[in-house]
Amino acid sequence: MLAKRIIPTLLKRGRNLVKGQQFKSWRVVGHALQSVRTHNVRGVDELIFLDIGATPEGRGPDFDLVRELTEDFFSPVTVGGGVKSVSDVRRLLEAGADKVVICSAAMKKPSFIADCHDFFGSQCIVVSIDVKNDMVWSDCGTNVMMKVNDGPAMSSVEWAEGVEELGAGEILLTNIDYEGTMRGYDIDLIRRVTESVSIPVIAHGGCGNPQHMLEAIQAGASAVAAGAMFQFTDVTPKECAMYLQENGIEVRLE
Repeated sequence: MLAKRIIPTLLKRGRNLVKGQQFKSWRVVGHALQSVRTHNVRGVDELIFLDIGATPEGRGPDFDLVRELTEDFFSPVTVGGGVKSVSDVRRLLEAGADKVVICSAAMKKPSFIADCHDFFGSQCIVVSIDVKNDMVWSDCGTNVMMKVNDGPAMSSVEWAEGVEELGAGEILLTNIDYEGTMRGYDIDLIRRVTESVSIPVIAHGGCGNPQHMLEAIQAGASAVAAGAMFQFTDVTPKECAMYLQENGIEVRLE
């Protein structure tokens, strides 16, 4: 059995680390580089680094910053935000990313997932699925994804099954209404999506304590990501790993 991963999530605008709730009310909470260095010392399983300003600002990834952040970081780094082309994916991998998150561009042109799979394989392609009222949203939660020919909105399970078929290697699953609230993950959403696909699903959005992580893993998540908990409480990834291990979950512990 593969060990379950505990993944801090960092959201940035410019060089600042930001945090909000439900994809809004963003405020600066630190410096991206300093936070990455802190997690490097902690020896985390993995790190997710998302540029939430890229898509709204109509720009691509900040390749230079990614290179700077990953230069001396010793765990795998998953990077997303503003990724629109195969070239963007290639440049992020060359800059030091181990995996690349794609979201809005994949919703507007699903064949983008297949193109990335053909060029790089599935192992480094993560598709972010942002959900509200079981509908999939793009552009940082501002536009509902519609089915072809002006059909009804795409549901979470339908899109998850679609991205797996197109070649995604992993799903980053977020309930927008839970994001940043620290009240726990959307367990029903996690269960429905993980039961519908065979690729790993990273639970994201709402984690406030290690018990929430245990619940998400028990619902089928292969990894659990958290931002606010690691930013605003004293809980560390190692403490989460120890809690999960005490409750029968296989994790990585140094």
